[in-house]
Amino acid sequence: MVEVFNGQFTQQEPIPEDGIAAANAVMRHGRLHRYNTVKGEIAETALLEEEFAALTGAKYCLALGSGGIAMTTALRAAAVGPGDRVLSNAFTLAPVPGAIAAVGAVPIYVEVTDDLTIDLDDLAGKLGQAKVLLVSHMRGHICDMDRLMALCDAAGVTVIEDCAHTMGAAWNGAPSGRHGRFGCFSTQTYKHVNSGEGGFLISDDAEGMARAIILSGSYMLYERHRAAPPAEVFAQIRYETPNISGRMDNLRAAILRPQLQRLGEQAARWNERYRLVEAGLAGTPGLRLPVRPEKEAFVASSFQFLLPDWEAEKVREVVARCLARGVELKWFGAAEPVAFTSRYDSWRYAPVPVLPQTDRVLAGVVDMRLPLTFSLEDCALIARIIRAEVSAVFQGEEGGTVTLEVVK
Repeated sequence: MVEVFNGQFTQQEPIPEDGIAAANAVMRHGRLHRYNTVKGEIAETALLEEEFAALTGAKYCLALGSGGIAMTTALRAAAVGPGDRVLSNAFTLAPVPGAIAAVGAVPIYVEVTDDLTIDLDDLAGKLGQAKVLLVSHMRGHICDMDRLMALCDAAGVTVIEDCAHTMGAAWNGAPSGRHGRFGCFSTQTYKHVNSGEGGFLISDDAEGMARAIILSGSYMLYERHRAAPPAEVFAQIRYETPNISGRMDNLRAAILRPQLQRLGEQAARWNERYRLVEAGLAGTPGLRLPVRPEKEAFVASSFQFLLPDWEAEKVREVVARCLARGVELKWFGAAEPVAFTSRYDSWRYAPVPVLPQTDRVLAGVVDMRLPLTFSLEDCALIARIIRAEVSAVFQGEEGGTVTLEVVK
């Protein structure tokens, strides 16, 4: 009897009831625009920014329309412009190089390690090529941020963190997004809090955040922000900085505020599921699990494993066999982009370098979403299915066509 999983890998938990009630209140009064308030009222968006700043320990926070807008706003606020070169991970998702290209800059890719983080040795050799690093904590894997910051500080390179997959995570006790000049977050549906689309930008840099607020489309209403620099910081910046609108609205902010209050609890639930799948796959022949350092406090809304040095057709066979049993895996080694799994050599609006180490790693990277709608029993079942199919292909068993009897 063959076990089959019947869950949905894209089904998130519902918005909590207090978030729904808060959203309904905003819709009933109709003041969705963040600056549309009545006397004595504090906008939901302003409160959300204040609460996220407190959560991360940042002085300033700006709520935006997406994680991509957060990154482009950070790059512009850091004075990155046409023709500038920006270092970034070769292993990331398309919005990261997309943000660099959106400001007219050129991505310079850095190799990836077997543990799916930016290769700091390769970074050290490339620091002289750019003045900014947009480091992506891809799929929630955080590199040695102490070493990264020491390298960049010594070279005079500004660090911007893409924390789309690390909200609530930390390195060596410091929250993700607090190491560099800016931290950029996403609240897109598959991230750690869900408003469909949305993002945050955090910083302790008063001038940089003042520029970001003007860029976001504040007009001259920046004094309505509560997690913002004092008004005098804007005195000259307001004349020099264009309005490139990218604000968050009060409806999304209302949905997000209750979710932020539960982030710690939700993070523990994600990590419980991650550790269960990890334990179920440990020791599988031919399969490698990324090492999670002790200093990394992660929040695992997705799961990755590697099939190192496998032939492409064998990896495709694993993906197909798992899908036949209801487990949806994504592979970053495909020659053509599929769904969100595009690679640096697919982003041909930028120079495509030769990156043999990254090519080798990506050829074996398999990815899986891990939504909280999965029970612990679901996760154990998923691990059994993956283990069985990887083992079968690794040992050369025939796939064939099978009749599956559903077991839950």
